[in-house]
Amino acid sequence: MVFAISVAEEELNKIGVLYCLGDIVHNNREVERLTAKGLHIINHEELKKIKNSKILIRAHGEPPETYKVALENNLELIDASCPVVLKLQNRIRIGFEEMHSKDGQIVIYGKEGHAEVNGLLGQTLGNAIIVNDIEDLEKIDYAKAVRFYSQTTQPVTGFKKYG
Repeated sequence: MVFAISVAEEELNKIGVLYCLGDIVHNNREVERLTAKGLHIINHEELKKIKNSKILIRAHGEPPETYKVALENNLELIDASCPVVLKLQNRIRIGFEEMHSKDGQIVIYGKEGHAEVNGLLGQTLGNAIIVNDIEDLEKIDYAKAVRFYSQTTQPVTGFKKYG
């Protein structure tokens, strides 16, 4: 988060206007401060309408679709994704390819709809199973092979419990 904020401040000092895909941090005061400096918080639908601009990718990372839209709209992405999240995305993408060839499943322990989970889900073309509590385990077909991953901010105790 600190890295994303410093990158945003640096760009805002240079160009005065910067778009950020979703809140840069979960801190209203900090978002308001950066908004006053020229940061515009946008969603994925708004991203599709923007052309020839700079877009900050926050620490949560993004699914491949975001990068595709950026290419189509001549957007310069400033990627402040957390290196741990990027490594996890890569592991899930490789795991998905392996499991797909075995008719297996990717299961992600995380909060459905969370920005990081959306980015992780995107690595599977939307074909992962998201679990966040005991009831969600019913979504898994235990007759098939499973690869289990976790959103980086989920507690280890939950991962051990469900994994």
